[in-house]
Amino acid sequence: MKSIKIMFLFILGISFSSCEKDFLSPQLESLVNADIYYNNEAELLTGVINMYDGIQGVNSTSSNDYHALQVEFYLTEMRSDNTRTKSSEGEAAQFENYSVEATNGIVEDYYRSFYNVIFRANVVLENLNVASDANRASIEAEAKFVRAYAYFNLVRLYGDIPLIDRVISSADTDLSFTRVDTATIYNLIVSDLTTAIDGLDNAYITRASKAAAQALLAKVYLTQGTNYTLAQGLCEEVMSSGFALEPNFKDVFFNELNNEIIFAIGYIGDGLDSQNFSAEWLNAVGRTSGVNYTTQDVRDVLDALGGNRVPYSYRVDTEQPTQFQVVKYIPDGDDSLGIAATSSDPTKAGNDWIVLRYADVLLMHVEAIMAGGNSTSVQAALDSFELVRLRAGLLADDDGMITKQELLDERRVELAFENHRLFDLVRFGEAQNVLSTFSAATGGSFNSSDLLLPIPQREINLSNGALSQNPGY
Repeated sequence: MKSIKIMFLFILGISFSSCEKDFLSPQLESLVNADIYYNNEAELLTGVINMYDGIQGVNSTSSNDYHALQVEFYLTEMRSDNTRTKSSEGEAAQFENYSVEATNGIVEDYYRSFYNVIFRANVVLENLNVASDANRASIEAEAKFVRAYAYFNLVRLYGDIPLIDRVISSADTDLSFTRVDTATIYNLIVSDLTTAIDGLDNAYITRASKAAAQALLAKVYLTQGTNYTLAQGLCEEVMSSGFALEPNFKDVFFNELNNEIIFAIGYIGDGLDSQNFSAEWLNAVGRTSGVNYTTQDVRDVLDALGGNRVPYSYRVDTEQPTQFQVVKYIPDGDDSLGIAATSSDPTKAGNDWIVLRYADVLLMHVEAIMAGGNSTSVQAALDSFELVRLRAGLLADDDGMITKQELLDERRVELAFENHRLFDLVRFGEAQNVLSTFSAATGGSFNSSDLLLPIPQREINLSNGALSQNPGY
């Protein structure tokens, strides 16, 4: 049983949906009005749950719905050297070819979905006055964690973006259509996560927690390339909070809510709270003929460095033996690997999506100690690095040093297909070199402007040109 069931709040009589004029300030469309609904803490807590419902996204084929996390792999893994489409067709192929257009529907879907998450968090924050004195601080902390998480994803993908830190109306165009610099966005993220750390405990896995806020803030500091000492301290706080690597790598993904998971988005199979992204990774099971298929490049690295992680990272597509699929998050199971199905219908899968896990924190700990350098021989870093490698069945590295390339490679094989690779390449300063080489070898057209996605053309049109476009689009 999941620690929380992420519910669609229209069951409770509330529905948040996008206003045609501006999805940065969507309006309530139901018999219940937001201005009068939040009268007590119980009602406010439905708004808290609604934030996670927004991240979870709607399992549907409608282009008008918020799919949120369910389309994230397109914008991350498929823009790295890890995955590609099976058929090189449609909008999905734009990501692997580095030919993304501002009219791409997936780019727009993610942008509006996560601004809708921010809206939901701002609604909670605006109604904190109805919370009890005992719980007000923790509810504020939870809403600010969610807002920071959404902004961290958006700022890394789109660059300068509008900053909406309160509930606004469609008339507030100065806010909704004004891009602010990334430093300002990061200031809000750091502030929100600091509040989250102070106000949360570790009671939840599929909701915000103190450890999740600490791990996310550590990653924020590493992304900014500053405060390495603070990032190290945050990682060490998480490392002393009772989390541990699962002994068996498979169990990380198929024994849900295990001791390695710090923060995950919960899904429940065969119902409203299911997901369909993992079906899209199969051969013509979902809406596509197959996406997020592995590249030869990532298979070569996994075969060389993956150890016992390989069978649970990729497999041969039995329908097309020349193709290779992602194993993590298989919705319909695999008897040969001892993996059970999470639903009776793979397009209504119940696999939770892992956002943060302990292995990621251990490797961030190494990165923080390395502090932007090319290597480290600090024992604490060696210890964290070896914990991850030893779980993979690999021999200890006996040269007493970890290089930046070794760390980047280890993150790639440990966290493959978990939407980290692109962000890791950018953070390590290797994206331009690695993706240029990869793109040249695979017939793509990568250049430096492809490190950011375009601002959706629909938003630029709605702003009457007030929103500027990223270079190269």
